[in-house]
Amino acid sequence: MTTSIDTDRQARIKEIVCDVLELEEDEVTGSSLFKEDHGADSLRAIEILAGLEKEFKVTIDQSELERMVNLDGVYAVVEEAINAK
Repeated sequence: MTTSIDTDRQARIKEIVCDVLELEEDEVTGSSLFKEDHGADSLRAIEILAGLEKEFKVTIDQSELERMVNLDGVYAVVEEAINAK
């Protein structure tokens, strides 16, 4: 999946995700699954969502968590939230 979200935002999103998951940035790829590959639980997912909302000053509905299973999904959700505001 390609995204039109800019590389600066992508880098910031990845930084937030890796910070919450306590991972090095080279451990996380666009398609690696947070839960299955990195052991993230639902609380971590909510922390990621909250961090993204704060960073980008957007509101992301918790129903979007089911799409936020990897970086590609997070990029798409954040992009939609930014475009919607």
